[in-house]
Amino acid sequence: MNRLVRGSIVLVSLMLIWLLPVPAGLTVEAWHIFAIFAAVILGFILQPMPLGAVALAGVTYPALIGLLKPSEVLAGFSNTTIWLIISAFLFAKGFIKTGLGKRIAYKLIFWFGSSSLKLSYTLVISDFIISPATPSNTARSGGIMFPIVRSLASVFDSEPGPTARKIGAFLLAVSFQADAPIAAIFLTACAPNPLMATLAKQTANLDITWGLWAIAGIVPGIISIIVIPFFLYRTYTPEIKDTPEAQQLAGKELKNMGEMTHNEKIISGVFIGALLLWSTSQYTHIDATIVALLGVSVMLIFHVLEWEDVISEKGAWDSMMWMGGIIGLAEALNKSGFIQWFAQNVTQSLNGVSWVITLGVLFLVYLYSHYAFASLSAHATAIYAPFLAVAVAAGAPPYFAAIGLAVLSNLMAGLTHYATGAAPVYFGAGFIGQKDWWRIGFTCSIINFIIWIGIGSLWWKLIGIW
Repeated sequence: MNRLVRGSIVLVSLMLIWLLPVPAGLTVEAWHIFAIFAAVILGFILQPMPLGAVALAGVTYPALIGLLKPSEVLAGFSNTTIWLIISAFLFAKGFIKTGLGKRIAYKLIFWFGSSSLKLSYTLVISDFIISPATPSNTARSGGIMFPIVRSLASVFDSEPGPTARKIGAFLLAVSFQADAPIAAIFLTACAPNPLMATLAKQTANLDITWGLWAIAGIVPGIISIIVIPFFLYRTYTPEIKDTPEAQQLAGKELKNMGEMTHNEKIISGVFIGALLLWSTSQYTHIDATIVALLGVSVMLIFHVLEWEDVISEKGAWDSMMWMGGIIGLAEALNKSGFIQWFAQNVTQSLNGVSWVITLGVLFLVYLYSHYAFASLSAHATAIYAPFLAVAVAAGAPPYFAAIGLAVLSNLMAGLTHYATGAAPVYFGAGFIGQKDWWRIGFTCSIINFIIWIGIGSLWWKLIGIW
C-alpha cells in the first residue's frame, strides 16, 4: 500500500466520522475534535507521512477552521514531558558518543561472561544500567546492545542458518525479550512512558512521578529480568554452554577502548547525579524535567556534547513534534468531555460487573491488541487514556489501573517482529524464524503478565499505590 493510498484512507476516515450524527450527550465540537484525533491516530498507524508531519497537520487543521484556538493545539509543545523526553534522548546521545554504554557492557561480560547463561544475564544487566538515561528502546536495544550481541555470536561461529542455535539465537532472544520489562521499570526508559504519565494526569488527575514509577516497577521488573533469561535458557537452549571466548572478546575491546576518558567520567557523574535527584524529588521538590535539563547543561558546559550534537539529534526533535501535537489534541479532547462520555457509556454497558473483572479484561485486551500495531507510541496514544477512563469509572483504583496499563505498554514490545523499533533490527539478523519469534514473544508475554499484574499488584498494594 503506497503512501497516497494510506493518506486517502486517513482523509476518508476523517470525513466519515465528521459527517456521522453526533452521539447523544456530546457536543458537535467534542465530536469533531474526536474525528481529528482518530484520524491522527490512524495516520500514526498507517504512516502516510512521518509521525511528526501527521501530528503537525493534525494540530493545524482544527486551528485553521476555528474549532480550537492556536494556543490550545500548540499547548502540548510546552508540556514538561516533552522536554524530559528531549533531554533523555540527549543523555542517550552522550552514552553513545562517549562509548560509556559499550564500556559498561564489555566490563560486565569480561567479569561475568564465563557461561552462556551468565553471559545472557550480563547483557540484561548492561541494558538495565543504561536504561534510565536512554528513553528510546530502539536506540538502547537496537543501537547499543544489538551490535555487542551480534559480535558475540560471531565469536562463537554462530551465524544465521544451521549454526544459529549454537548461541546467537539464544543471546538475541534474551537481549530483545528482556528489554521489554527493562523499559517498563523507569519513566525515562522508553519514549511512551512520560506520554502516559501526562495522559494519566489529563484523564484521571494522577501524578505519576519518576520516583513513583521506579518504586512501582523495580520489584516486578527485577523478577522479570531474572526469570526471562532462565526461562529461555531452558526452552530455547543454546548448544554452547561455556563461553570463555566472550570474556576474551570483551577484554580485547576494553583494551582497544583504553582508559576511561574524561568525557566518560563526566557523563557518569551526570548520570548518577540525575538518578539521585530523580529518585529523591519528593524531598528536593526539583521537577524531573529540570533535573534532566540540568544534566544536559552540564554535558554542554564540559563539552561532552556540543551544540551541534543537540540540534542534530533527530530522534529528540521528531519525538517533540509528534508527542507535542498529540498531547495538545488529547488535552483538547479531554476538555471537550469526550473521554468522560466514552467511559460512562462503556461503564453502563458493564453494569454489575466487578472492577476486578473489568480491569482484567482491559489489561488483556490492551496487551494483545498490540498484534495490530507496529509502534508502542501509537498504541499508547490511541487507547491508553480511554482504557484508563473506563477502568476508573468502573471503580478500579486509579493508580493501579494507570500504572498497570503503562507497564503493559512496554511489555507488549516483545510480541512480534514489528512490535517496536528494535524488533526489525533483531529479527532482520536472521537468527530467529518468525514462528519461533512469535512463540517466544507470546510465552514471554504470559510470564511478564503474571509477574507484573500478579506479583506486581501485590507489591503495589504493599507500598500503598492502591
